Amino acid sequence: MTGTGEVSNNPPGREPAQNTGAMQQAANSGRRSFLGVLVAMGSACVGALLSVPLVRFAIFPLIRQTTDTKWAPLGPLTDFSSLSDPAVRTIQIEQLDGWRRAVSEKSVYITKDAQGRVQVLSSVCPHLGCTVPWNREKKQFACPCHNASFSPDGARIAGPALRGMDTLESKVADGQLQVRFQYFRQLVSTKEVIG
Repeated sequence: MTGTGEVSNNPPGREPAQNTGAMQQAANSGRRSFLGVLVAMGSACVGALLSVPLVRFAIFPLIRQTTDTKWAPLGPLTDFSSLSDPAVRTIQIEQLDGWRRAVSEKSVYITKDAQGRVQVLSSVCPHLGCTVPWNREKKQFACPCHNASFSPDGARIAGPALRGMDTLESKVADGQLQVRFQYFRQLVSTKEVIG
């Protein structure tokens, strides 16, 4: 008997049925929240793993390094001291693209600049990348693709090219003229290295 006059059906030491239900609900709620936390953590880990390639793809242009080109010999500097016309030489370029190693040949012109110093020009037209030959009769470089023309020192004379022929980095080592070939962006007025 309770103090209010009601008779309790529960034996002494047992809780009412309502309290037992509340405890089970609390236990189930605790399990559910624990499973929810586990699912959320698992989803976050999977999302982080899947985002790694996307982040790498997004920042790749910022961290990319082009293949470092090596110096290629062109011959003794004395061979180019009395140039009347540009001299053409073919060099080999080694490029590493991932696991693939490619060796290609490119032509360069050895000529003199306006001050009479030896310089090396790329034979690639800065307009759309055609190979520019030297025209001995006209005493100028003439691109066969779009009729661009350049003076013997590579300066632009006429045509759709926005700049003159690109000069390449050169040096003299042990009496040998050496050049480092590079590719430059086309269809722009400034000389921008792309590889």
